[in-house]
Amino acid sequence: MTNSSTSDSPGTLPYFAQDFTKPDGRALTLYGLAPIELSSDVPSPSDEPVDARPEMRWHPLRAEWVMYAAHRLNRTFLPPPEYNPLAPTSDPAHPTELPRGHYDMAVFDNRFPSLSLSAPQPQAVPGTDTRPGTGKCEVVVFSQDASGTLGGLPAEQIELLLNVWADRTTRLEAGGVIKSVLAFENRGVEVGVTLHHPHGQLYAYDHIPPVQARMLESAQAYLNDMDRPWLPDFVAAEREAGLRVILDGGAALSVVPPFARYTYETWVLPTRAAGKLSDLSADETSAFARVLKDALMRLDALFGVRMPYLLTLHQAPLDGDYPEFPLHIELYPYLRAPGKLKYLAGTEQGGGEFANDNFPEKAAEGLRAVSMAVEQP
Repeated sequence: MTNSSTSDSPGTLPYFAQDFTKPDGRALTLYGLAPIELSSDVPSPSDEPVDARPEMRWHPLRAEWVMYAAHRLNRTFLPPPEYNPLAPTSDPAHPTELPRGHYDMAVFDNRFPSLSLSAPQPQAVPGTDTRPGTGKCEVVVFSQDASGTLGGLPAEQIELLLNVWADRTTRLEAGGVIKSVLAFENRGVEVGVTLHHPHGQLYAYDHIPPVQARMLESAQAYLNDMDRPWLPDFVAAEREAGLRVILDGGAALSVVPPFARYTYETWVLPTRAAGKLSDLSADETSAFARVLKDALMRLDALFGVRMPYLLTLHQAPLDGDYPEFPLHIELYPYLRAPGKLKYLAGTEQGGGEFANDNFPEKAAEGLRAVSMAVEQP
């Protein structure tokens, strides 16, 4: 254990955080709505230090970097139900990633990272430029309950997750190397999940990835043209149209955007301009959490199954002050009808242009009509 702290500053839900070092040298932080209490030692599946040597190679025609991390081929893949590496250790002879005790969420350095702050300089490769895969990859475990879901968590715990994401972003920014942080959750084997325990990941880059760079460029162009940020105008237009808003929680809302690329694609966003989660007030964070919970539960209730999806949190880059960047969460459902998955095909993969089977207005109508018991904001 290296540090114990609490957060009760204005704009955040009070929570507790405690830092530890795992036997293999990786960092672990436990978060809770109550003080952290452990009833076992901090474990690791292996005592061997992680030896990651990720590298990046430049794609000259797409003008983007590609990550290479060969060691990830050895990562845990759909382990048997009796061994869950993201559950608290029950048998010391077969340690997992987490200790036993009272806490709500955990964040630890990925054993199989695609990026590393200590990545060495790679060998030259004819035909392209190379550089170290510099960055950081963390695993975020949402709950100790292996059978649960993110949407099934109490609203207070989803609010805690928003604060965890904000805290990780602040910590990563403080090192001076990281320029962008992407939090995401893949759910379901349909989207390539290798562990069913509810969890997500954080990728921290030493550069601004193409998607976020384009978002920033577009947001800056809108600000220059209109002399105001894009996000509040988008919210006002969607509220006025009344066709695609799923739930309006006052300080946050969910919407099927009029330009949705996926059937039932859902965005959750604050209703005022904000670049990062840490820019939100306590009331705004609370509303954001409750609207996110509602959106996730609606996706599951839509067809009566656990919707496979990709969730991505988009925050402003960390190499400057960008209040015009539109903080928001994007949810990409991979089920477009009962038994019908969304696969990225030729036009999406080859041309970068998406084909959607349903108009956003109809998708929003279907999500609004879902009948379910959920705590409203």
